[in-house]
Amino acid sequence: MHFEILIEDQSGKTMLEIIVPKIIDIKEDTFKIKSYKGIGHIPKNLKSKSEAQKRILLDQLPRLLKGYGKTFSAYPKTYKAVLIIVTDLDDRPLEKFKNQLFEILKYCDQKPATHFCFAIEEGEAWILGDITAIKTAYPKAKDLILNNYINDSICGTWETLADAIYPGGHKALKNKGWQAVGEAKNNWAKKISPNMDIDNNKSPSFSYFRNTLKKAL
Repeated sequence: MHFEILIEDQSGKTMLEIIVPKIIDIKEDTFKIKSYKGIGHIPKNLKSKSEAQKRILLDQLPRLLKGYGKTFSAYPKTYKAVLIIVTDLDDRPLEKFKNQLFEILKYCDQKPATHFCFAIEEGEAWILGDITAIKTAYPKAKDLILNNYINDSICGTWETLADAIYPGGHKALKNKGWQAVGEAKNNWAKKISPNMDIDNNKSPSFSYFRNTLKKAL
């Protein structure tokens, strides 16, 4: 089995490159992860007006799904491939957003085997699902903040993680600009993800992602 995984940002890619080999057998199965520069919006009439090199995930999704459909259909029948789209849910209604994404698939002449997975609210929710992993990487992380977090709640997830482990919390980090925020998120993924126990993560949306890969196998 080969997995093509698309995710909206670099920190998500960093996390998945560490986590996916814990889920699948990399001696038997392969994967490739592509990150984008933001989630964007589903284009009207499913025709993207942004340039491909800008790498905005939802803006390019109709084109990407059609492309993967053609590519997968050319593979030998013995070679199985599946496309996994991973996005933050943010404050979108889950079922409505999911239906919008599946609507795009209907317009593909050759439909790739596709699963949509959502980090609820953000990718940091999957990290916050494993407090032990956070404490291993950051022993001085603030227990009060971590223990009061409700898994997969819409609460400002990356800010919660920043308040627990970043000096001065999310406000201090935000004051440094969004580039600094992105770098910090990537560093958190690098340091925390290796410690994550994929079978005991308390984030329901992470469990859904993990189980989606396992079921595909």
